Amino acid sequence: MYKKIKPLIFFPLLALSACASKQDLLVVEDNVRKLKTESETIKTQSAVSYSDVQQVRDDVSRLQGSIEEISHHNRQTFGRLGMEDSLLVHKVDELELRLQKIEQYIASAKQETLSPPLSPLPLVPLTDAALLSDGEEKLNKKSYAAARESFTLLLQRKPASALADEAQFYVAESYFGEKWYEKAILEYQVVISKYTKSSKRPASLYKQALSFELTGDAVNAKARFMDLINIYPTSSQAALARKKL
Repeated sequence: MYKKIKPLIFFPLLALSACASKQDLLVVEDNVRKLKTESETIKTQSAVSYSDVQQVRDDVSRLQGSIEEISHHNRQTFGRLGMEDSLLVHKVDELELRLQKIEQYIASAKQETLSPPLSPLPLVPLTDAALLSDGEEKLNKKSYAAARESFTLLLQRKPASALADEAQFYVAESYFGEKWYEKAILEYQVVISKYTKSSKRPASLYKQALSFELTGDAVNAKARFMDLINIYPTSSQAALARKKL
């Protein structure tokens, strides 16, 4: 009888054990589903985060490209501005130099205007040859103002004289001797423009070119040297001009 009852006792225990196992399985399955859900959520969040990170990287890359482009543009701009500043400084220096020359010219003109009157010319025959000779003698002694007075008198009293071109040339020479090169340029130009057949014209072209050179005007100096070579190629002054060029 005992043996018959024993199976009956273990059967409820087995039933309870089976129920417990199913319950555990359900719990495990539920946990697995939760883990899967959380895993998918994490994956989705990771994908979104990766996308955001990639977007940030792309933005940073674009910003770096823009910064490099701006830096390159700024370097070019600053370089150009530096060059322009250098040119402006050069131009300002050149203008200041020209202004100084103009001021010197004005000061010299005022001084000549305010200087006491020259002593009267000695009583010499008022022939064009005598006036020219008297002026040359004073010019050789470096009495430039007195020499100019003789040459100017010849030009005023006998403008049609055959010696007028020489008198005008020596007027220019007197200013050149005084190193008043701006004024000499103007006086040499009178010979060049007015006395086109004069034997003093080649010398006037050469001395005018020298005057330009001494005032720092290399462009006009070169142009005058070239004019001299082209117009009077066989003259002694042309040979000197070729050496200058």
